[in-house]
Amino acid sequence: MIDTRRINYRARRRILFAVLRNRARPPLLPLGLATASLLVLACGRTSPGTASCVEPHLDVSTSPNIESSDDPSADALAAWIASNYAKREVRIPMRDGATLFTAIYTPTEALHAGAPRPILLKRTPYSVKPYGEDEYPSSLGPNSQLARDGYIFVYQDVRGRFMSDGEFVNMTPRRTTEGPEGVDESSDTYDTVAWLLDNVEGHNGRVGQWGISYPGFYAAAAVVEPHPALVAVSPQAPIADWWYDDFHHNGAFLLPHLFNFISSFGVPRDGHTTEWPPRFEHGTPDGFEFFTRLGPLKNANARYFEHGLPFWDAVMAHPNYDEFWRRRNLLPHLAALESVGPAVMTVGGWFDAEDLYGPLHIYAALEGADPQARNSLVMGPWFHGGWSRSAGDGLGDLSFGRETSPGYQREVERRFFAVELQHPSAAEYADCPALPEALIFETGANRWRQFEQWPPAAAEPGALWLGPEGALLDAAPRDAAANDAFISDPAHPVPFTTQVAKGMTREYMTDDQRFAAQRPDVLVYAGPVLEAPLTLAGPIEAALWVSTDQRDADWIVKLIDVFPDDAPDHDGLREGMHMGGYQMMVRSEIIRGRFRNDPAKPEPFTPGQPTQVSVPLQDVLHTFEPGHRVMIQIQSSWFPLVDKNPQAWVDSIYAAEAADFVAAEHRLWRDAEHPSVIRFATIDPGEDQTPACLPAPADEASGDQP
Repeated sequence: MIDTRRINYRARRRILFAVLRNRARPPLLPLGLATASLLVLACGRTSPGTASCVEPHLDVSTSPNIESSDDPSADALAAWIASNYAKREVRIPMRDGATLFTAIYTPTEALHAGAPRPILLKRTPYSVKPYGEDEYPSSLGPNSQLARDGYIFVYQDVRGRFMSDGEFVNMTPRRTTEGPEGVDESSDTYDTVAWLLDNVEGHNGRVGQWGISYPGFYAAAAVVEPHPALVAVSPQAPIADWWYDDFHHNGAFLLPHLFNFISSFGVPRDGHTTEWPPRFEHGTPDGFEFFTRLGPLKNANARYFEHGLPFWDAVMAHPNYDEFWRRRNLLPHLAALESVGPAVMTVGGWFDAEDLYGPLHIYAALEGADPQARNSLVMGPWFHGGWSRSAGDGLGDLSFGRETSPGYQREVERRFFAVELQHPSAAEYADCPALPEALIFETGANRWRQFEQWPPAAAEPGALWLGPEGALLDAAPRDAAANDAFISDPAHPVPFTTQVAKGMTREYMTDDQRFAAQRPDVLVYAGPVLEAPLTLAGPIEAALWVSTDQRDADWIVKLIDVFPDDAPDHDGLREGMHMGGYQMMVRSEIIRGRFRNDPAKPEPFTPGQPTQVSVPLQDVLHTFEPGHRVMIQIQSSWFPLVDKNPQAWVDSIYAAEAADFVAAEHRLWRDAEHPSVIRFATIDPGEDQTPACLPAPADEASGDQP
C-alpha cells in the first residue's frame, strides 16, 4: 500500500515549512458547461438572528448540470451547433461487459474542411443531456472558441450514472485486480479511447480530455493509466481527496456542501434514467436557520434522509481518515507514476470554495513524480469553474480591473489543446512565445505572473508573530505566559457570511470580514500600515499554541488584507458597501483539533495544557499594497459552512447528542515559550506578464487581457 504521508507533494511542503522556520467578451456560444453552481436570491445577515435584504449573492448548488432554460440565446446556440455538428449516441463496451452511454458530436464539412480532427473527451457524472440524436446542447467543449474550431467532441455518462451501465462509486478507488473484472476510471477511460479510435471517422489519432470539478477528477484519473492516444489532459478544479477538499477541510465537515449536494446527487437510481432526482427542499432560504434547527448530524437521517442516501451513511460511518477515505485519494497514484505520458494542464481558481486543494496538489504530485513531464498549472482569480462561465472581472465586492477569462480561453486553453492535439488552429500560435509552466494571477495587484515552477524557486521565507494588544510582530515575542482567551459557544457560533444562503456562497472566499472582527469570540491581530508592497507566494502555515478547558476544538485561521480607509469604490459594489476599511479574506482554513497529530487517530486535548496545532493554509499569490495592512483572525466556529464541534469529547462527532455540545474557553498563547506564528514565503514585486499573442476579437471589451 502506498503511504500517502511520504509522497513527494507533501514532502515538498514539509521541506518548505522547515526552511521557513529557519530563516468575457459575449461568445458565440456559452463559455462552457456549468458544473457546480446555481443562482439563488439572498439577503444580508446583520446578526445570526436578523436579516435585511441586499442584492443577491450566489449560493453554491447541489446540481452541477443546471442549464438556463430561460436564456433567450440558448435555442439559437443549440441551432448553430445542430447546423455545424452531426450527433450520434452510442454505448461503448468496457472490458467487464458494461456499456457506457456516450454522445459524439462530429463537425460538418463547413467546420473541418476535410482535415482530420482531434477528439476531445469529457466524462461526467452530471449527465450528457440533452438525450436524443435530434437534441443539441447550447455549448460544446471547454469554451466556445474550440467549438468554432471544429473538434470531435465526446461526452460520456460515467459508470453507474444516468444512461450508463454498472454501479456508481464516488471517487472510484484504484482497482486492485487486473483482468476483465478489474475496472476503475482509468480503465474505463482507456477502453473508451480505444473504442473511439476504431469507431469514429475523421479523427487524427490524438485525443484530449478535460473536465471541471468532478469531471476534473475523471480527467486526472485518466493520467494514471493513459491510452497512448490520450496526449493532452486538463483537469480543471479537480477533486483529489475528499478529506481535504469539498466535503472536509483537515477533518472538519463542510456540512451544507455535502448535505445539499448528496441529497440530490446521492439518490440511488432505479436503472437507466435521463432525469435528475428532485432537489432537496429546505423550507427556508436561510441555511443558518435550517442547520441550526437540524441540530446534531445524527438528526439528518431521522428527519430527512431515512437512510436513503448510501454515501451520506458512509460518511457518517467514517469520521476519521481511514481506509475508506484513503482509497479515494487520487494523489498517491499520480505521485507513484514513473513517468507522465500526456501533457497535463491543471487549472484552478484562487477563490474556488469547493476545490482549491485539488489543482495545487495534482500539479505538485505530477511534478514530483516526473519533473520532465509536460506539466503546467494555471491559477486565476476565479470561483469554481469561473474561467468557463464568467468574464472573471471580479468576485463579490472585488474588482480585478479586467476580464480574466476570455484571454485565458484564447491564449492558454485553446492553445494547449490545439498544439498538443495538432489541430490546424495550432498554426496561429507558431510565432507565440512559449507559455510558462506556471501562469498565476497575482491577487491584490491584479496581474498575471509567469514562473518556471510553483511555488516560485525565488521565494524567501517570512514570518509574523501574534503579539499583545492585537498586534502582528516581525520578531518572536519575549513575554512570559501571555495568551488571549475567548468563549466558543456552539449555541452562538460565528457565521461564515453575512448573506442568507442555503449553502456556502462562492463570494465567501473574499468577503469583507469586518462583521467577524467585531465579535468577542474572534481574535484579531493586525500589522502596521505597509509602506512597501508585500507579496506572498506559496503555502502558508499557522503554527499556533492553543489550550482549551474542554477536550476538543476547531481552529480557524483567516489571512486578511485590510484596505485603507480612503480606498476608492468601484462600479458593481452592492448598495451601501464601501471599500474603505474593507477586510478582504485572502485565504482561510480550518483544522479539527482532534486531528492535529494524525487524521486517522483522533486525540483529545488535555484541558488547560498549551498544545501546538499547525493549520495549513492553501497557497496564495497575493500582494498587500502600500497603505494596506495584514490581519489575522482566529476563531473556533464557522457556521454553517462547517458543522459544530461539540467541544466535549465524543468518539464520533457525527453521532454526538445535543447534550454533548458545550461552551468552552479557548486560549491562544503568544509568549516566548509558546510563540504562535504565521509562516509564509515572499517574492519581489514583478511586472504584469499577461499572455497576449493573438489579437483580441473586436467585440471583446477587455482588450488583450485574459
